[in-house]
Amino acid sequence: MHDHAEGGHAHDHTAGANATMLKWALALTSTYLVAEVIGGFYFNSLALLSDAAHMLTDVAALIIALMAIRFGRQKPDAKRTFGYKRAEILAAAFNAVLLFAIAIYVLVEAIKRFSSPEPIQSMGMLIVAAIGLIVNIASMRLLMAGKDASFNVKGAYLEVWADMIGSVGVILGALAIKFTGWTWVDPLVAVGIGLWVLPRTWVLLRDTTNVLLEGVPNNLNLDDIRSAIASIDHVTNVHDLHIWSMSNDDVSCTVHIVVADSEALFVARRGVARLLADRFHIEHVTIQVDQPGDRCAADPIHP
Repeated sequence: MHDHAEGGHAHDHTAGANATMLKWALALTSTYLVAEVIGGFYFNSLALLSDAAHMLTDVAALIIALMAIRFGRQKPDAKRTFGYKRAEILAAAFNAVLLFAIAIYVLVEAIKRFSSPEPIQSMGMLIVAAIGLIVNIASMRLLMAGKDASFNVKGAYLEVWADMIGSVGVILGALAIKFTGWTWVDPLVAVGIGLWVLPRTWVLLRDTTNVLLEGVPNNLNLDDIRSAIASIDHVTNVHDLHIWSMSNDDVSCTVHIVVADSEALFVARRGVARLLADRFHIEHVTIQVDQPGDRCAADPIHP
């Protein structure tokens, strides 16, 4: 009991430290996001606006990581028996939809500017992008200590790291415009950043939609799990197998197994639970054990 309390206390400290780092990184990134949007419109740079959209993914990732820490501390109650972990999935889905809308705007505006180039203040564009690069480096330093202890912090860290590519692209674009006068470089950089962000945004939307639809997590195969359960000693049939997740790393499973030998009911159930935990890392499991004469045992096998 004493060891368990110490582990929980250490976990609280880790979560608290991660939350502090995330808040500082969020404050830096959010402030720069506003500055970059203002700079994009003021200096007439589509590349800055496109990079701001990418910076929005950083802000969203940091917010989601903070939500995961906060809601992870809240226990299930009489109204929400699974707790509040799905709130972070809702936030991620909203973020993905918003990013698609921004990306479409940037791409449409870029097409217009290719045919009708507009004047761009390259020096202002360069200064804003350089500040963005500094903000990214500072945020990475803040998140570096916690990235190996938390999946959410690691996700935020990788988002900030990826955004550095956008900042470097804008800096190079600003330098090209300044020394060559090629204003078409600005929409070209904007499209490049948009094409860099969109595939990852699509993956985010696909994964969050799968969670909201209570689909099987992408890293698990239902047929493989069904076959593995059926191979457990004394299990003669498997049906009503359902696997879903409340968040990225909180997988649940319910299953009915048929056991012919009444003396092996407990052994079979324990074997299935151990299999799901050890091989598939599913620990939140509900297993109903049926015998051939039971009504549930006569149900057809469902996928």
